[in-house]
Order: sequence, then C-alpha cells, then structure tokens
Amino acid sequence: MTTHVLADTGVLTGRSLRHILRSPDTIVTTAVTPIALMLLFVYVLGGAIDIGSDQSYIDYLLPGILLITIASGIAYTAYRLFLDLQGGIFERFQSMPIARSSVLWAHVLTSLVANVASVAIVVGVALLMGFRTGASLGAWLAVLAILVLFTLALTWLAVIAGLSATTVDGASAFSYPLIFLPFISSAFVPTDSMPGPVAWFAENQPVTSVVNTVRALFAEQPVGSEIWVALGWLVGILAAAYAAAIALYRRKIS
Repeated sequence: MTTHVLADTGVLTGRSLRHILRSPDTIVTTAVTPIALMLLFVYVLGGAIDIGSDQSYIDYLLPGILLITIASGIAYTAYRLFLDLQGGIFERFQSMPIARSSVLWAHVLTSLVANVASVAIVVGVALLMGFRTGASLGAWLAVLAILVLFTLALTWLAVIAGLSATTVDGASAFSYPLIFLPFISSAFVPTDSMPGPVAWFAENQPVTSVVNTVRALFAEQPVGSEIWVALGWLVGILAAAYAAAIALYRRKIS
C-alpha cells in the first residue's frame, strides 16, 4: 500500500513539475518581488536603519526575505490546485486506481521543489549584493530544514485555500497577509524599535522566531530557545493545516 501511494505521488508530482518546466517564469516571478525588496532595503533604506550591531544589513535582512520568497511562491500552489479542481481533473483521478492522497501530495511536493529553486535564486542574488556567512555545512542544512518545514506548513494552508476558493483570485489572495507578516516582525528592524503593542505582536508571532533562528545560524551564534519556539509554531501550523486540508479534500471528493 505504501509503495502504491509513493509511486502514484511520484507520477503526479512529475506531471505538476512538467507544468512548471514549461513555464519557468513562475519561479522567476516568485523571486522578483523579494529581490526587489532586498535591493530597496539594502541600497535605499538600509543606511537609515539601525540594527544595533556591526552586522551588515544584507546579512540581517536575508532571513526575512527568504520567508517572503516562500510566502509568494505558495500562492501558485493554491492557484494550480484550484484550476485542477475546476477543470475536472480530480474527478478523472477518482475513476483511476490511484491513491487519493497522492493528488494533494503531488501539489505539495511541487510547491516544495519550486520554492527551493526560488530561494536558491534569491540567495544567489544576495551573495552578489555582499551577503556573507561563515556558517558550517551543518548550519546550512539546519537552515534548509527550517525553510522546508516553513514551506510545507504554508503549502498545506495553500491547499486549504485552493480547495475552498470559488474564484482564481480568491485562491491566491490568501497569501497576501502571509507575505506582509514579515514586515511586522524582526525581519527588517529589531522589534525593540517598534511601539509597544506592535512590538508585542512582532515578538509573539511565528515569523520572528523563524527569522531569528535562521539569522543566528548564518551568523554562527547560539540559537537559544528561539529554535524550539520556531519549531513549535511550524509543526503546530503544519499539523493543523494538514488535518484541515485532508478533511476538506474528503468532503470535496465524497
């Protein structure tokens, strides 16, 4: 049974990836906005922002930009899922001897591959802009693992949006708040520079703990308790979103 599910998921993931390869502008478009923000903040606003350390602003900024990249990319998952649902693809799959869960997992894995590619593009541009890190291979792998977990958590939220939307615009619009969430976090400025209520929200929302963890790993500093807060948020969101998406999917195809 497990082999059957894995094989079906592999075939359907290949189908979704071929769609992306035919229009690679999806990945490029996903990376354009974060790169534009990075250029704006580093070269226009960076000189006026006090981050309270000797760290270069591009080094400080990059973790938040990576999360914005992923939040931008998952909108396409909701969009593609909605089109499949409206186009009757799900009904065709139901008439075939394939595992039902493989349909959703194919979209999720496609999102993961596409977002990793977009993140790689953004990191490459950041290196050209002066980003430097002495992080070890283990630290880089830890950063990758956190970004993968962040992508999976947001992608399952995108699955919910794609299954429940009634229009194409509605399927992708849900990602807008997620894109702007890093702006009210420690991604661009330290939270202690914000007014009291805003600072409280910034310090207690998931993006801040994820940003602080990735930033500490890149800077070769102790991550402290931040990593456990980040993992708690991400695992909790992933579990809740997965359960809700599966329940909604079963109602859709029943």
